[in-house]
Amino acid sequence: MATYDDFAKLDIRVGRITDVEDHDKAKKPMYKVTLYLGPELGTRTVVAGIKARYTREELINKKVACIVNLDPKTIVGVESHGMLLAAGDGALALSLLTVDRDVAEGSRIS
Repeated sequence: MATYDDFAKLDIRVGRITDVEDHDKAKKPMYKVTLYLGPELGTRTVVAGIKARYTREELINKKVACIVNLDPKTIVGVESHGMLLAAGDGALALSLLTVDRDVAEGSRIS
């Protein structure tokens, strides 16, 4: 069982998607997503397996929840600096976690 202290270690922030590119080298349908996380954290690239569910146009300017303090991970040659949070039971039944009000990029989610 996870403790509150385990959860508190995660730095989850609101990021605005500014660019989306196909990750052509990946076997699964993936995007290279560029997120703006506010002036403190700036811009980051995250590799996300959401291409089967979202078009590029649907993603641009969407504000999403992102874990920003994970160790970078190289995914098929691209270094990913975070993880987008989503709910669902698979690639086709997937929904990115978004905010329901206009909060600033970089705002903490707790």
